Amino acid sequence: MFILGHIGITLGIFYSLNRLFSKKNIPVDFKWIAFGALLPDFIDKPLGRIILTETIGSGRIFAHTLLFGVLIGLVAGYTFYRKGWMIPLIVAGASFCHLLEDQIWNSPEVLFWPLMGWEFPKDTLSGGFIEYFMRILSNSYNPAYSGAFIPEIIGLSIILLFAGSYIRTKIEEKNTALKQ
Repeated sequence: MFILGHIGITLGIFYSLNRLFSKKNIPVDFKWIAFGALLPDFIDKPLGRIILTETIGSGRIFAHTLLFGVLIGLVAGYTFYRKGWMIPLIVAGASFCHLLEDQIWNSPEVLFWPLMGWEFPKDTLSGGFIEYFMRILSNSYNPAYSGAFIPEIIGLSIILLFAGSYIRTKIEEKNTALKQ
């Protein structure tokens, strides 16, 4: 999955949870959901594919582990939640959604790191970061690669629905202000 899939699907999950558990007041803050949805890749892609390419050579390392999700969820999230700051919990939840969307359970060595050993599996895609990025980019928007293309289209659709709703709300607010 690529950028639009992670952001859109995670936004849809948060929105659905907000509607399903309306009494729990689950916040839907687009910018923090988007940040959290991409956080594992923000950390792991540069670290594993550029900095540690010779030793690790993978874009799914530390931030794609259950340990990472638990740490940011429990430590940062709970500490700040007690002080009334929900942003770390949003980021932690969105980051955890990223792991689900990447189907990281298919790589138990990564998901349960370090319980299953200290090594991370190498990516099957080789080459430098630019080559890797361009291949992932082209695969994500190529209908022949439906495993990446379909989530991208779903994510884009959700983002467009939210953008349309936001624009409609702003127009209604402006019209209401003009009538008064």
